[in-house]
Amino acid sequence: MAVKLRLKRMGAKKRPFYRIVAADSRCPRDGRFLETVGTYNPITSPASVKVDEEKAMYWLSKGAIPTETVRNILSKEGIMKKFADSKSGK
Repeated sequence: MAVKLRLKRMGAKKRPFYRIVAADSRCPRDGRFLETVGTYNPITSPASVKVDEEKAMYWLSKGAIPTETVRNILSKEGIMKKFADSKSGK
């Protein structure tokens, strides 16, 4: 089973709100997921992001592949750097 960290769209029409979830890559975008890792709200200025760092690190260590957008969000939060450091043994 290939696990991806990706965005699940929520909210009303033209008022998107996203959850960052760990999901099987074969499931639909808004379909079944394994666990919620965080939230992302692009409507606020600046965009608000809340990520459970422990859950994100867990799924990355288990081999979950973040989508490009989620990778950018995690990079801005500093999680990708911590994951790379832990992977290299620093």
